[in-house]
Amino acid sequence: MKNKRILVIIFVCAALCVYAAKPLLLEEPTLKSVLSSKFLIGVALNSAQITGCDTNAVKIIKRHFNSVVAENCMKCQAIHPEENRYDFRLADKFVKFGEDNNMFIIGHCLIWHSQLALWFCVDKNGENVSPEILKTRMKNHIYTIVGRYKGRVKGWDVVNEAIMEDGSYRRSRFYEILGEDFIPLAFQYAHEADPDAELYYNDYNMHATGKRNAVVKLVNEMKTKGLRIDAVGMQGHLGMDYPILKDFEQSILAYASTGVNVMITEWDMSALPAVNHTANISDTLAYKKVLNPYPDFLPDSVSKRWNSKMADYMNLFIKYSNVISRITAWGVSDGDSWKNGFPVRGRKDYALLFNRKYQPKEFVKKLLKEPLKLDRDK
Repeated sequence: MKNKRILVIIFVCAALCVYAAKPLLLEEPTLKSVLSSKFLIGVALNSAQITGCDTNAVKIIKRHFNSVVAENCMKCQAIHPEENRYDFRLADKFVKFGEDNNMFIIGHCLIWHSQLALWFCVDKNGENVSPEILKTRMKNHIYTIVGRYKGRVKGWDVVNEAIMEDGSYRRSRFYEILGEDFIPLAFQYAHEADPDAELYYNDYNMHATGKRNAVVKLVNEMKTKGLRIDAVGMQGHLGMDYPILKDFEQSILAYASTGVNVMITEWDMSALPAVNHTANISDTLAYKKVLNPYPDFLPDSVSKRWNSKMADYMNLFIKYSNVISRITAWGVSDGDSWKNGFPVRGRKDYALLFNRKYQPKEFVKKLLKEPLKLDRDK
């Protein structure tokens, strides 16, 4: 019996030694882990992901991202379809998803001319309402939505896409009725509804000089008035040949010079050539091929160029991580992208960080393998 006990002790000790000699298995890197010292890495959620139907995407979201934004369910048309009726069902699920996964939740968007409920700016005859009526509607809309998620949604895209590339204001109904004042009013109402929430102005083509100058002026004027604005959202809808990286960089610096943060929102990059609607192509099949050049897969040469350019932009974001507080991809996988079917039906695009099989693109793999070392292959 004594010898048997000795053998058991020897066996246990040997097993412990072997276990101790094994290197600890480190958890595989994720986007949020490798970028944790730089900025939040976020993603837009569609209804299939919010409700858990797209299980593959949900796994990626939980694993790689620490911020989420509502792609469509908080836009006016969806959440406030009639003056006296709100539909919070999907928005409530979106916020709960973010909370359950300890994510920084972004609401998108409070005031936008597009996807706007038809009743919002007009009377029963379809004519523009008075300035006072529109102010009341804006205030009720913002107070109700922001107030419902007070302390839960951490940041709001308050006004979306209000300024044109030449620096002029978009001639939306908001502008027609209230002029430039509709923007500071929206920020005022949002701050009153939740004084702790971050507030953002969000727009596309933010590299354009005219728009850049106008947004810088807007931010400075609102700060002079004592209004809260925490960040400028530069929508990252990129193409293979636009914008020029230097222009994008100059805009980052210009917006940061106002003292607010910069956020790269709605990040994606179309892999397709720009559509030329004036092209004189008589052959229908040839025209369809021009419109939809990669219906089955993205050629390796195009994929390599796409990954290289995306790496360039990520390197730029990392370079200015002292002023950039969040990067948000506008969808999880290529199948989610709004670029599919845009600007004409039937186009198949490859615009996001994960492919249609939910696998990371090459520049993402490189980022995960060699954190913060995305130098282009020469």
